[in-house]
Amino acid sequence: MNSKKNDSARHFRLKWPERLGYGVGDLGFNLYWTTIASFLAAFYTDVFGISAAAAGTMLFVTKIVDACTDPAMGLIADRTNTRFGKFRPYLLWAGIPMAAAAVLTFSTPDLGETAKLIYAYLTYTSMMLMYTVLSTPYSSLSGVMTASSQERTTLISVRFLFAFTGGALVNKYTLPLVDYFGNGDSAAGWQATMTLYGALAIILFWVTFASSRERITPAPSQRSRPLQDIKDLLHNRPWLILFLLAMIVMMTITLRGGSAYYYFHYYVERPELLPDYLLWQMIAYAVGALLAPVMTRYIDKTRLLMLLMGIVGVLSIIYYFIPKDLIWAMFTLNILISLALGPKSPLTWSMYADTADYNEWRTGRRATALTFSAATFSQKLGGALGSAGMLWVLAAIGYVANQAQAGASQQGINFLQTAAPGLFALVAVVAVSFYSLSGEQLKSIQADLAERDRYRE
Repeated sequence: MNSKKNDSARHFRLKWPERLGYGVGDLGFNLYWTTIASFLAAFYTDVFGISAAAAGTMLFVTKIVDACTDPAMGLIADRTNTRFGKFRPYLLWAGIPMAAAAVLTFSTPDLGETAKLIYAYLTYTSMMLMYTVLSTPYSSLSGVMTASSQERTTLISVRFLFAFTGGALVNKYTLPLVDYFGNGDSAAGWQATMTLYGALAIILFWVTFASSRERITPAPSQRSRPLQDIKDLLHNRPWLILFLLAMIVMMTITLRGGSAYYYFHYYVERPELLPDYLLWQMIAYAVGALLAPVMTRYIDKTRLLMLLMGIVGVLSIIYYFIPKDLIWAMFTLNILISLALGPKSPLTWSMYADTADYNEWRTGRRATALTFSAATFSQKLGGALGSAGMLWVLAAIGYVANQAQAGASQQGINFLQTAAPGLFALVAVVAVSFYSLSGEQLKSIQADLAERDRYRE
């Protein structure tokens, strides 16, 4: 029965209701992820009152701890067995504690400096732990809904269309919502805004649970061997390259998103432009994600990623030299860079699913959730380095919250928004050049796995 199910899934074509139902889940995740990426650093420094250096260290330490929980969650999810499947049940129940942890993270109790920092460590760690409990099974789900590489690219492109749509809404409306709910009290506004986002996310996770199905399962003879699964992953060369690539690209994205607040508040000195700037950034990400399955019909994923990250690198470095009063050029370059970055997410996540197939083909064992969770580990590590590095640089150049910045500080903020992400993008080009799991090789692997499924029947 298991073999017939897997063989059918090798060629399964997903219908649009299931693609859309899966995709809306990432809109829910981005009510959190984009808020964290775009506003959490500024919340800690400008609202909660933590110094930039302390906030940077806190974000780095907690992200490292959080990242280490991803492989553990992957091992747990791979060994979960319910009537709803391995991964879907987590979407049903974990949304409520996730929402509660987020509200606490964006709350500002009246505490002393040391107590504030302890509170930030505890609440942020709790929020990201619950995020892991939800996001690891959700990402893994795309690897077991279909085994077709092109179908996966389409599915994950739909996912990131919703992700970037959620990001666009968060970037456009979060600060206005904080002002509306807070009515002059930004601390109360943040708490109310996160309560709203949490309620919406719970509903979206339930929609994904109800509309998706798991079709690929490990062979019935496969025994539970966590250490063997980890060993197999560490010998999976295509996955190791993607691990490094995801970390580097996430540093690029985190620097762009996290420094935009400081860029418009203290360098351009036009903070009213920030919501529209971030809105168009996310719209361009979404359009780029939609174009990914079209482009992969004509260009191999590896070559496409190298081309796109090269474009990001060159345009970002050009951006550094744009005068602060040339607003139209800032918006234009931001849109073009974001268009080039947009396909990155569906491409790399579909490639992770491909590496899970490669691992099964090479070892005879399947560990989908571990493959995806360890990938999330690299993204969180990259996000930690990006966020912490940004705050450490701000501290080093003399940044003082809610005050006009001096010349050196302004140029440092300009560098963080423009050239720094570009340099990391160029490093990503080098990293992806070592990825060898080509389209033709994937077709051969899929045919071999299908033959094995038929043989086991």
